[in-house]
Amino acid sequence: QVPLVESGGGLVQAGGSLRLSCAASGFIFSRYNVGWFRQAPGKAREFVAAIRWSSFNPTYADSVKGRFTISRDNSKNTAYLQMNSLKPEDTAIYYCAVDRSPTITTIYSEYDSWGQGTQVTVSS
Repeated sequence: QVPLVESGGGLVQAGGSLRLSCAASGFIFSRYNVGWFRQAPGKAREFVAAIRWSSFNPTYADSVKGRFTISRDNSKNTAYLQMNSLKPEDTAIYYCAVDRSPTITTIYSEYDSWGQGTQVTVSS
């Protein structure tokens, strides 16, 4: 179990941008892969993006490719999700998670720990 805190969510108009942050503490962040997931009311949690500890070969869901960018700064124990060209269907609670598997996974149940989530609302 590791502590993770998401921030940066809010209300934005369609076409706008937000940058989410995932701050880690109390563990060696650089040893973990990082994933972002989101969950809208009444829907299953879905994969958004993931990045390895080395920042090599980030992976994105088809729905966000070309619009979202995942990154990390291990010196600051923080991961980011830059979200551009936001759409109303991006509205959800966004969660970050960490994983020590040798490869990136897009399945939320395979991650070790989760943050509390941050709300993103995109208006028309």
